[in-house]
Amino acid sequence: MTLVRRVARPMLAAIFVVQGLEQLRHPSALNAKVAPFAEKLAPLGLPNDPELLVRANGAAMVGGGALLATGRVPRVASLVLAGAMVPTTYVGHQFWAETDPAAKRAQRIGFLKNVGLIGGLLLASVDTEGKPGLAYRAGLAGSSAKRTAKRAKREAKLATRAARREAKLAATQAHDALT
Repeated sequence: MTLVRRVARPMLAAIFVVQGLEQLRHPSALNAKVAPFAEKLAPLGLPNDPELLVRANGAAMVGGGALLATGRVPRVASLVLAGAMVPTTYVGHQFWAETDPAAKRAQRIGFLKNVGLIGGLLLASVDTEGKPGLAYRAGLAGSSAKRTAKRAKREAKLATRAARREAKLAATQAHDALT
């Protein structure tokens, strides 16, 4: 792992671990903001329990942040964190609903900051650390299999020709021996 990745991943993960722990410790602090969102999600089969949703989001943030910070499955951890950030951003920074210009400006800054974090997480989720990705490796394996099959076919064709020549030679020698 490069020095940049070793330093940048914990830096990116820190906010998620801290905020996730805060959500796990004090989920009732966000009840007023999350309750309308929980009601919208209830028809989708999610529980209409704002505290449970806050705790689940906090657990995803702590878990994903810890995995990202330690470099364990960083691509999956980044996707989990990006997924947790979408409802957090939508519920926590509704600048479009604000009427006070100062509050609207502050909420817009928070919204854009979170969108920037989501962008960074998406970049981290596709970072292969300089190693080829799965699509490239699958294509390479397919090309290798095609080459191997083509070589095997060519060798089988040559072996068939050689076998025919040997059979013809054996038949000629047998004919000559009888005559």
